[in-house]
Amino acid sequence: MRPCMILVAEDFVPFRQFICLSLRQREDFQLIYEASDGLEAVQRAEELQPDLVLLDIGLPRLNGIEVGRRIRQVSPNSKILFVSQELSIDVVQAALRLGAQGYLLKADAAHELLPAVDAVLQGGQYLSRRLRPHAIGKTQDETLADSLRSKEHPPLLPQKENIVRVHKAAFHPDDASLVDDFTRFIEIALKMENPVIVVATESHRTNLRQRLQANGRDMATAIQEGTYISLDADDMLSEVMVNDWPDSTRFLKVASDLILKAAKAAKGKHFRVAACGECARSLIVQGKPEAAIQLEHLWDKMARSHYIDILCGYLLHDFQTEESSPIFERICVPHSAAYTL
Repeated sequence: MRPCMILVAEDFVPFRQFICLSLRQREDFQLIYEASDGLEAVQRAEELQPDLVLLDIGLPRLNGIEVGRRIRQVSPNSKILFVSQELSIDVVQAALRLGAQGYLLKADAAHELLPAVDAVLQGGQYLSRRLRPHAIGKTQDETLADSLRSKEHPPLLPQKENIVRVHKAAFHPDDASLVDDFTRFIEIALKMENPVIVVATESHRTNLRQRLQANGRDMATAIQEGTYISLDADDMLSEVMVNDWPDSTRFLKVASDLILKAAKAAKGKHFRVAACGECARSLIVQGKPEAAIQLEHLWDKMARSHYIDILCGYLLHDFQTEESSPIFERICVPHSAAYTL
């Protein structure tokens, strides 16, 4: 049996390296080619006619959906598996509607990449496990694409009996980008009258408050009413760390008290607390990556048990070395989505 030829189209170098290294663990996946933007992906697909294309949505120069459409034309026998942080059901629908055989969330790739690749290459379809309850139709005979197009599938929204886990990681090129992203996240929450918790460095907290004030937010009132809670990342770490390791009992108490305090200030009946921060990133900077990963798993417990939307901020330059690539992958695992800006 000839080795499978696989094209990996992903612009974020550490994640692309993780995919390629994972594939090369298998002897039948030795012909691995790479593309870093959308136009290059189309060109390489036309040139190589690969058996499989692993395709990101957020590619430079040409987005992944359009890349998929073009690949279907220039390399019609290539199977397409999207690997993306986008969990919007509309995006998944668009990906499968163009003829892709699968959709894998990046946060699930550590455990599901090889099973997804095997399923697609064997002529089946694959959808990330966490998407299946929202996408699979009433009968097992329906294809994933058909079930996603069905009007009867439940939306990716909180249900009374099921807390939707929202725990995102964002990787930024610089501090300004991180502050911009946090500002957008906070603005959306405040517009929905949801309370906000910010756990960040002193400089980022100052910049956020100034930016929100300039955007017309009465920050003094928000702080007084408790709808905007701002804490220093190092101060919070000092409360939850024991011997340079996050103590689960301390963390769960501190985090739960914070969420309860914010929830008491909520104005609407149906709300979700919004929390953005960089405690784990502070541990990365301090040279404590294992502690950072553990802290993210603890935050993930909160995301699974509380009505809270969590956004964790990182800087890309903290993951530029070869040694940091596995850390990046393990940081992504406990998140519901990860993206780069």
